[in-house]
This record gives sequence, structure tokens and C-alpha cells, in this order.
Amino acid sequence: MKKGIVCMVMLLFFIGPAAVKADDVSELKQQLAEQNKMLQEMQQKIEKLESQQNKQDEVIQQKVTQVVNEKKADIIPDSLKWAEKIKLNGDFRYRHETVNSKSNEKEQPGKNNNRIRARLGIDVKVNEDWDLGFRLATGASDPASTNQSLDNGFAKKDVWLDLAYFNWHPKKYENRLNIYGGKMPNPFYRAGGNQLVWDDDVNPEGIAAKYVMPFADSNNTLYVNGGGFWLRADAGAGASGGAAIWGIQSYLKHDFANKDYLLGGLSLYAFSDLEGKEGLYNSNGTSKNKYGNTMSGTGADSSHPYMYTMNYDVMEAFAEYGFKFAEKPTNVYGSYVKNTAATTAENTGWLIGTTFNKAKEPGSWELGYNYRDVQKDAVVGVLTDSDFIGGGTDGKGHMFCGKYQFTRNIQGVITYFLTQKGAENDPYRRLMADLVFKF
Repeated sequence: MKKGIVCMVMLLFFIGPAAVKADDVSELKQQLAEQNKMLQEMQQKIEKLESQQNKQDEVIQQKVTQVVNEKKADIIPDSLKWAEKIKLNGDFRYRHETVNSKSNEKEQPGKNNNRIRARLGIDVKVNEDWDLGFRLATGASDPASTNQSLDNGFAKKDVWLDLAYFNWHPKKYENRLNIYGGKMPNPFYRAGGNQLVWDDDVNPEGIAAKYVMPFADSNNTLYVNGGGFWLRADAGAGASGGAAIWGIQSYLKHDFANKDYLLGGLSLYAFSDLEGKEGLYNSNGTSKNKYGNTMSGTGADSSHPYMYTMNYDVMEAFAEYGFKFAEKPTNVYGSYVKNTAATTAENTGWLIGTTFNKAKEPGSWELGYNYRDVQKDAVVGVLTDSDFIGGGTDGKGHMFCGKYQFTRNIQGVITYFLTQKGAENDPYRRLMADLVFKF
């Protein structure tokens, strides 16, 4: 009996603690499960409170913004609220250039020039459908230049009306239709920004329209630009009578998925009634014909003006391809023109070029190059590039350009023309260093 009692005591001694430990673990697990459930419930409550707080913050922010806007409206008197619809813009350019030319009626070999260009523009929003644009600029009355030379004993410099136009863009056709009237920015697309037909500073005068037509379910867009422009008011018959330009342009652009693009198009510019008319612009009636076109007359004085011997119906084909090269934005472009109304064989011109990278952000840079060959009667000389061969037609050669963006609104530009002009291929070299400020 005693032996049995001893055995039972020993069994309880060994088994008892294990049973107790098992019970403790089970109880601990239950406590942990309850605590985890409580934590989950607390987390849900916290997330609900955060969501409610965010909604309250949004409501508060909206009310604050509304109050601030109301206060602003109260601060600006009714008599000055029109100022909110006006935006100012402009730029200033300082240029030093060196010109070496064997035969140039204005530039002597090795002559250095210092020139400025100042432009101040005003954009006015009349309503959601109508805008107005105005700009004043330095320069002479030359349609293809806004440069003003620093000379003549500190004489005052001329300022001219450079732009004055309306822009109707009906909301029904938002971002698709624009109709312009007045002295306006050039409405025609120029591949790569080239100046084979139009100088950058030429702002046509008349009526123009631009229409954009995207194709559904594709990356193709059709652009159509056109207009009628008055070169000279109709002052009667004869050499001093009226003249106009009628232009139409269409091009198709395809945007690739990787943001590359390809475009190509055609333009027709009909310069009506130029034949037998006086030159469109003559800065000093005693100079030679600086614009290159075939003309009669000596230009010695008003009794012997230069006279156009033909009309100019200029057809243009152009293309442009934009892509990434070495991770930098790059484009290549070309333009070919022919005057189908010419009475001479020198009636064609062409240009090819490229631009590498983009000078936009501070510290960025850009390189550009083009080569062109423009014969005497390919385009109207007074309206083509005024820097290439000193302005006008009848020349060929290279243009090199480099830009550096110092700050967001300050840019440096170096441009060099290595060209030849005239039947004798006289060398024309021009180096331009620009410092440009924009606002």
C-alpha cells in the first residue's frame, strides 16, 4: 500500500508541472488572440478617424481657398479688374557681329556692328472666344529685321508697331480653329524653324486661319493654314498699284508611341500682280538691289525705281523628323521651293538642317546647322532670311549655331554664316554673338 502511495506521489510530481504549463500556454494564446482582436478593432477605428479627419481638412481647405479668393476679389477694385485679362511679355537682345564680305553694299569687309533688339508685347483676353495681341519693337521699317544699330552719335532709336491683331478661337472648336486679323505672327509652319521663305521677323498683314484636325483612333493630325495678306494697298493702276499674297499650306503629322514624330506637307504662296510693280521695300533708293531678285530699273531715285520683272508663285515641299539621339531631343528637316511663275531658270531653292538638344532649362545647351542654296528668283528676296548672305536671294552656304541657357530667362547664342553670294560666288562671312533676356 505504501509502495503504491509512493508511486502515485512520484507520478504527480512529474506529470503535474507539465499539465500546469500546458494550461498556462493555452491561456496565454487565448489572451494574445483577444489582444490581437482588440488591436485590429483599434486600427480600424484609427483609420476611420483619419479618413474623417482628411475629409474635414479638405472641406476646411476649400473654405479657406474660397475665402481667400473672395478677399482677393474684394481687394481688387472693379475699376482695375480688367488688368487680370492682360499679360505682358517681351525680350531684349544685345548683339555683336563681325562681317567679312567682298561685295556688300552696306557691310564693309571686317566691319564690326553692335546692335540691339527690344520688344514689348501685350496679350489681352477679351472673353473665352477672343484675344488681342500687340507688340512694339525696335528697328527700321524693314519688314525682315528688328535690329537697331548703336551708332550715329547716340541718336534716339526708332520703335515701331510690330504686331496688332485679333485671334478668334471659338470655344466650340477649342484647340482646333484660330482666325487672325491684322498684323499678326506668321501663321505658316516652317520645318525646323527655317527661314528659306520667311524671315523670323516677318509679320504678315491681313486675314489668316489655322485649323487642326486629329484623326480618330490614330496618332495622325492634319494641319491646314491659309490667308490673304496685303503687300501694298491698291493705289491705282501701274507701277505703284496694289499687290497681295494668297497662301495655303497643309501638312500631316504622325506621333509615334515613343514621342518621336514625322511630318510632311506642301505650301503655295501666290504673290499676285508683282510683275511691272515697284519693289516692295527700299530702305535707301540709291543702293544696289540688295534683295537679289531679277529687277529692272536703276534704283537711283524715285523716278527710276526697281521694278519686278515677273510674278512669284512659290511652291514649297517640306518635311521634319523628330527623335531622340544619345537621349537628347533631335530633329532633321528639309525644305524645297520653286517659283513656278519665274521667267528665268534661277527659280529654285532648298535647305536641309538639324538641331541637337534643346536650350531650355538652366545649364542646358543646343546645337544647330543648316545648308541652303537659294537662287535669284526662287523666293521674294525682301521677305527671306535677312542674316544669310546679308539678306535676299542668290546665295548658298552653311549656318552653324550654338545656344547655352544661363538661367531660365537668359540665353547666349553664337551663330556663324559661311556662305557665298552672287554669280561670282563672293565669300560672305558673318559671326553673331547674342545675349538674350526674356520675360
